[in-house]
This record gives sequence, structure tokens and C-alpha cells, in this order.
Amino acid sequence: MARVTYLERRNATYYARLDVPLDLVGHYGTTTRKKSLRTKDENEAKKRLWPVIEGWRAEFEEVRGRREITSDDKAIAVWQHYEATIDGYDRKQRSMPTPEQMDAELQHIYRRIDMGEITSENFFGMINAYTDYELMLRARTDDANLRARRLNALKSALTAGDAKLIEPAVMKFVAQHRLLVDTGSDEYRELCALMTRAEIEGLQRTLERDTGDFSGAPKDPIVKPASGRAREAAAPGETIMELFESYSRENPNQIKPDTLAQARRDVGLFVESVGSTFPVHRIDKKAVREWKALLLQFPVKAVEAKAFEGMTITQIVKHNETVRKPTISTATVNRYLSGFSAFCTWLTNHGYITANPAADMFLKKSKEKTTKPFTVAEMNALFKSPLFTGCQNDESPRFWSKPGNVLIRDHRYWVPLVMLYSGARPAAIAQLGVDDVREDRGHWIMHITTEGDGDKSVKTAGSMRVVPVHPELVQLGFLGYHARTKEKGGQRLFPLAERNDRGQMIADFSRDFPRYLTKIGLKDGRGLSLYSFRHGAADALRRAGFLDEQFGFILGHTSGTMTQRYGTLPQGMLEDRVKLVNSISYPGLILDHLRTADALEDAA
Repeated sequence: MARVTYLERRNATYYARLDVPLDLVGHYGTTTRKKSLRTKDENEAKKRLWPVIEGWRAEFEEVRGRREITSDDKAIAVWQHYEATIDGYDRKQRSMPTPEQMDAELQHIYRRIDMGEITSENFFGMINAYTDYELMLRARTDDANLRARRLNALKSALTAGDAKLIEPAVMKFVAQHRLLVDTGSDEYRELCALMTRAEIEGLQRTLERDTGDFSGAPKDPIVKPASGRAREAAAPGETIMELFESYSRENPNQIKPDTLAQARRDVGLFVESVGSTFPVHRIDKKAVREWKALLLQFPVKAVEAKAFEGMTITQIVKHNETVRKPTISTATVNRYLSGFSAFCTWLTNHGYITANPAADMFLKKSKEKTTKPFTVAEMNALFKSPLFTGCQNDESPRFWSKPGNVLIRDHRYWVPLVMLYSGARPAAIAQLGVDDVREDRGHWIMHITTEGDGDKSVKTAGSMRVVPVHPELVQLGFLGYHARTKEKGGQRLFPLAERNDRGQMIADFSRDFPRYLTKIGLKDGRGLSLYSFRHGAADALRRAGFLDEQFGFILGHTSGTMTQRYGTLPQGMLEDRVKLVNSISYPGLILDHLRTADALEDAA
């Protein structure tokens, strides 16, 4: 059998061998490339050979495509590294702990102290408990100190001709731009010095920004926009993120803090794609189109993933070609575009740009609903599962699906049932106050409102409304639960229901519930969630013969009124609502096993 010519055997071990093309011998300094295949078996060697040979061939083509470095390349390297230094700072600042997060961590420590988990007898335990909080408190100071130390180190390295600190950035630029620059050459040392000076300027800007001074501009004459690419910098005080802060303070649409924070992240992601000094007047269809193209390839939860840590959106998309994480949905792309578009409308109204370039950029949504209602069979299986009939432990979601003697009877039990027979949103139910559930002219009602104690919120003004309590909820003991909570002196109907650090009510349960459905075999992929109960209630009202416009107000799909805010209804309107809610039914649904003796007595 003929032997493969690229295969060579030396001392019983096989090697890959390939002649270097004549035009590249000067670059490599040799006429032959060789590499051990680390095997003495010829058949195994043949399997390992071709990836090595193809890699070398691709490398030869890449080297042929390189070019000599020019003065324009050096100018671009300087400006890009200066911008990258500031961009890195901006990204880090956006990820810093907020006062709300630090306060939440402190309150968590206090709760652990109250519960006896942290005591003065355990000195090291106290230190460990406070470590995360101390790190959060010091995060900005520590980051500033690290930047100041690097600034001093770079200055010393520059005067000493030491390139070690800057070499990773230089080598990355050389590789990205396919430049012929030999390590240690005069061109290489010059590029190292230039990029060191650029980072020094960038670090000085970040330290100025730490004090609230965003007016700084490069003092080193070499640090300027690269004319070779006609790069233009934003005017002082008019970077995209600075203008976003003005938009945020004005908040023209009166959006909630969490939505505003999300918009800040959305706009920040756009800035990552164009650069922190990109002039606002150059935000056009092309810039948004290119950003949208990146979003369509953006991985799910990329900002949180270790695989993409420290990368910009462009780098993340490129790296994902290798790691192949799933990408975000059409709805998520549109959410990014929505927050950015609202900001662009403000820019247009204030004369920074002539038109909103994101206005017509939204993707068409699939006509197929992503959330579907439960079937009766699925609901029967769900309500006979351990979350409703008794689980092993209620402390952690991983124990909910395991049968046991622990009965969960807080918001995790009642929110799905109340949604089933009202169509209300989970957060609206979870935030109900004890006084929001009351009897009105012979009918028990739930008043979904922002009025009263606590930090209540609703999706829209039209979401505030009066919803009668369904007779099935009475049969299941909802009023008994309400009475017992009221007797204990509680203000909230579901005191264990909490908001996350973004202000979202029962976000943890909304996340854990679909996972529970998967564990008990009801869910495979997308489709079922807490909102499936809301969709199911709407379908039940349609089955009862009502049109969407006749029951939309019960689901909170209407404009807000003062009547809804304060919960006073004429008798006729209340009777109409009772008729609507009482018509919600699910033929074949069996909940008898959830009706306790106390519940039946309360209903009677």
C-alpha cells in the first residue's frame, strides 16, 4: 500500500511534514514544517494528519494576505486602544453594584443574624458573612485603585522601554489587521509605545470620570481619531451614554425604573458595537442595521456567561461561532430595539438626529403564540402533583417535584389557582394586600390597585381593576386563607412573595414554575408557564360566549379610570363582573382533592 507523502516516521513515532511555499520561506525561516502526531500506529497517524496539514495550509494563505504596517494602521491602533480602554471602563461601571443591591445584601445579612445563622461567638463566620457586602461596598474603589496602579505601571514601562504590559493588546491588533510586524522589530516596539501612550490617556479619562468629570479629552497629540478611516468623536458631554442619562432623568414616557435600567443596557450594547465616542448624529439606518445583525446572532444570557466574560458584542458573536450557544429569540431582539427606539425618538425630538432610524427595524413576530394554555389533562396532572398535594421540602425548588408530607400553601399554591379563575397577572396577585380582598354588597372581590401600603405596581393604568372572587376559589379555601392571614395582623395577603433586585414581584417563582413543569413531565421546550393560566382564563370566557372586547377589562386590557384606582363600582357594573368571572369554567377539571373540610365549611 502506498504511503502518504505528508507522513514521516522517526524513531517509531509518526510526524506530519509539509514543505513551506517558496514565497513564504523568508517569513518562516525554514523550508519545512514538522509536527509530532504523538502515535506509533500508522492508521491512527493518518487520522490525525489531515487536520494538521489543512491547518498549515490555511495558515499559509493567511500569511500571504498580510501586509506591511502603515502610518494609518498605527493611528487606528492608537485610537481604537484608547476607545477600548474607555469602553471597558464604561462596561465595568454598568456592572457595578447599585445602592439597592448593596442594601438588599445588607438586609440579607441582618435576616441571617436575626435567624441565628450569624453570631458573635463565630468570629470567622461573621467575617465570611460580611465579605460579599464589603466587596460590593469597595467595588468602585478597588476598580479605581487597580486602574491607577496600571496607569503608573504603564508610565514606568514607557520610560523604560518595557513592552510586556501592552504586548497582548499589540499582538491582538496585529493579528486582527493581518499586519506583517515581527516581534521585537523597530515597527513592533514603536507600536507598543504608541498603544501604551493611548492606554495611559484612556486610563486618565476613566479616573477623571470617577470624579464625575466627563469633559476630558486626550492631551497626548498622537491620541486622536484616525483620519485614515474618517473617524469622528462625539462632542464633549454628548456621547451616546451621556445623552442617555439626560433622557433617563427626563423619562418622557414615565417608564418604570426597571424598564429604564433595561433600556440603559440596550443602548449600552449598541454603544459597544459602534464605540463609546461615536457621534450621536451618525446614528443612522446603517448603524442600527449592523447592530441588529449582531443581535440576531447574540447568544442567550451572553452577559452572564463565563464563556463571554469581558467581551464586546462583536467579540461575543464571533466567539459564539466556536462555542455555539443558542441565540436570543425574535421577541428579545425586538425588546432591545424597543428600548433603543424610544431613546432615538427622544434624540429626534431634541434635534440630535433628524429621524428615528430604529422605527422600522423591528422583526415580524411569529403568528404562532409562544405561550399556550394548559389542557384539562395537563391541569389535572399539575394539580395532583407534589407542589399542590405535598412535597418533600418547600425550601428549594428541586424538592417540589418529590412527593412528601410538606404542604405548600403560600403564594406558590394560590397564585396559579387565582390566575386560573381570574386571568390576573401573577405579580398583581402576589402583591395583594389583605384589605384588597373584601366583601362588597354580597360579593367577595379582589381589588388590583397601586393604592394602600407597600410598593405596589401594575403594568398599566388599565391594569387597576376590581375582580370578583370566583366561587371555585371559595370552595378551595381562598377566603379561609384570607381570614387567617388577617387574624395574624398581616398587611399583605402573601407575605412571603418578594421582589427581586430589579423590582419584579415573584420573579423567582415565575422562573422556577416552568422548570417544575419540565420536572413533572408536562413541559418540553417553550409554551407552558404561569401565563398559561391567564391565557386559559381568556379562552374560558370565550367558551362562555363572550367577545374579547366584552371581557378585556377583567384581564386589565383597558385604559385607567379613577373608579378602577379606588375600587368603587355601581351595583350594575359589579354584577356584570360577577357574571363574567363566574362563567370561567374548565369542564373535566378535578380539584376535589384540594378542597379541605375547613374550605368547604367556609364556602357554606
